[in-house]
Amino acid sequence: MKFERLWKRSQPPLIGLDIGSHAAKAVLLSQTTEGWMVEHATQVLIPAEAVSEHEIKDFEAVGNALKPLLTRLGKKNHLVAAAVAGSSVITKIIYVDGGGSEADLEAQVQIEADHLIPFPLEEVSLDFEVKGENSADASRIDILLSACRTEHVESRVAALETAGYTPKVMDIEAFALGRTLPLMNSQFPEDMPQNTVAMVDIGANMMLFTIVSNGETIYNREQPFGGEQFNQAVVGYYGMEPAAVETAKLEGALPANYDFEVLAPFQTQMVQQIRRNIQIFSTSSGINEIDMLVLSGGSAILPGTVELLREELSVHAVLANPFVGMEISPNLDQSKLNETAHQYVIACGLAMRGHSE
Repeated sequence: MKFERLWKRSQPPLIGLDIGSHAAKAVLLSQTTEGWMVEHATQVLIPAEAVSEHEIKDFEAVGNALKPLLTRLGKKNHLVAAAVAGSSVITKIIYVDGGGSEADLEAQVQIEADHLIPFPLEEVSLDFEVKGENSADASRIDILLSACRTEHVESRVAALETAGYTPKVMDIEAFALGRTLPLMNSQFPEDMPQNTVAMVDIGANMMLFTIVSNGETIYNREQPFGGEQFNQAVVGYYGMEPAAVETAKLEGALPANYDFEVLAPFQTQMVQQIRRNIQIFSTSSGINEIDMLVLSGGSAILPGTVELLREELSVHAVLANPFVGMEISPNLDQSKLNETAHQYVIACGLAMRGHSE
């Protein structure tokens, strides 16, 4: 059993590195007197089947694929914040006695974890964050406990070290996603409440559904749904090579009738998945209204998707752009960055860990 200290303060700069099954996205941020600056934002392809359902199956293949990022970002920038998927993490709010030392706190957390975690503690990496005084008992404090099978952490660490990086923070994808919400305030109407916001990231094979309420990430759920299903449908209908589909999608060069034969069914399924997740959240939380929806990930840019979500779900939906209020390094192509910003939301949230309190 290890205390990984996922929330421990780290010295900047940290590369935020989002490792997906199709691509790895990297973001490096700095802070100026005016706010945030994007120093770098870049990505590389991940070999097929090296990552499956958020699990790294071949850490050497992933590590070798990540090496070009180190060259692009500069070898002096080698400290990394990465993340494990929420499906591999157990999170619980626990209550412990306050007023003791950190060692006392860790001992209490370990005792509570032993009761709550359905795995032997020697196989688990633990972390905890003090949330504050318990509302019902001032002598106790609320603790957010996170537990992840150590093998999930170690596979990411092995891939990063193979690539030449120094892992400093191992976060949780849902928390990284939720952390970026304040960056996008200018995308929302000023008079619209933001009490409960659904953030939906659609990756190649998995959809991450996260709820942020009053600035706190309070709920997350994953579904096996993503852009690869769209790509496979295009391959099946038109006989295109899989590699050519992704290029054609980005360049708007898919067959003329794809919108009816492939796009509309895929978007219908996306709406159904998101609606179902909202219903499950509402049933479990008693919160019946979502104020806004923020869509990110590779498939978020498919034509008409945001507009369809607004219409079908009766919610104000926007395409995520975490860089919208940031200064952009002169070394970056600003127009290209704006076109791909929706792909970098989790990586951006991870990069912010290098500047957290």
